[in-house]
Amino acid sequence: MLIKKPDEIKSSEITDQKVYLNRRLFIRGAVLAGSVAATGLLYRKLNPPAAVVEEQPKIAGIVKPPSDESMRQGFKVNEAPTSFEDITNYNNFYEFSTEKRSVASEARGFITRPWTVEVGGLVNKPKTFDLDDLLKLAPQEERIYRHRCVEAWSMVIPWVGFSLNALLKQVEPLSTARYVAFQTLLDPKRLPNQSTSVLDWPYVEGLRLDEAMHPLTILATGLYGGTLPPQDGAPIRLVVPWKYGYKGIKSIVKISLVADEPPTTWNIQVPEWYGFYSNVNPNVSQTRWSQATEHRIGEYSSRPTLLFNGYAEQVGHLYQGMDLNVNY
Repeated sequence: MLIKKPDEIKSSEITDQKVYLNRRLFIRGAVLAGSVAATGLLYRKLNPPAAVVEEQPKIAGIVKPPSDESMRQGFKVNEAPTSFEDITNYNNFYEFSTEKRSVASEARGFITRPWTVEVGGLVNKPKTFDLDDLLKLAPQEERIYRHRCVEAWSMVIPWVGFSLNALLKQVEPLSTARYVAFQTLLDPKRLPNQSTSVLDWPYVEGLRLDEAMHPLTILATGLYGGTLPPQDGAPIRLVVPWKYGYKGIKSIVKISLVADEPPTTWNIQVPEWYGFYSNVNPNVSQTRWSQATEHRIGEYSSRPTLLFNGYAEQVGHLYQGMDLNVNY
């Protein structure tokens, strides 16, 4: 895939979103049709159906891992993507600014090379990867995902990236590893808002290992066919489409396999609002924002929020038997 820098993408290349979708989805269809079967087989081998805890409420209709076809359907949404202009100018990235419309200007000039990501912890083969190594680790695929912010706004974003499980398999997790912890770059000179106390720095996040190994979980290196802009998490960020956007940690420099649930920045900040799982759930409004509806950026009216952001068929089995009102 040819990856362009953001300033090399002409407006004519991004304004007609339907043409963009039709062309790129046709190309991706053949590639994903061949790869999804192997991905699904590996995933089912590594993630057998979760044990059902009878005394807890179950997720209706979700019993076992999805089929290959169901997984393939999760790799795209049949919805028009949000404009490149909005995706790159309406951003939450507190390391640069707490004002969404200011992040892009504050991030201008952010240097992303050289860049390395240290991967270690409970693994057989800890390694520090150069950015170029990561880009060659697996084919860069396009994933058109819904993006849902806990502030009740949403987008549809055509990411470019690769499954996180491709990286984790390289380091060979030990049997004692149950979670994956992530850390953002800590450098107040390059990320100026880290000089403030608005959050405890560096930003940290975490997933359960089976969530991290899920085929929908990707490390994004680009969007709209171009390189990832700084304001969107360059040079590499996490994307977990069924969780609220703040779980998608940006500008990652460290990934650790650990035995215990790792701390996460917003759970540290306001634990009664931001749980470890942070799955999109219209029925749980533990924050100051109701999650029952959302506003799609670029639209005028609101729409109902979908459980797991519309990915229940692909990921619901991960939470079988769990009380989602408690494990939020």
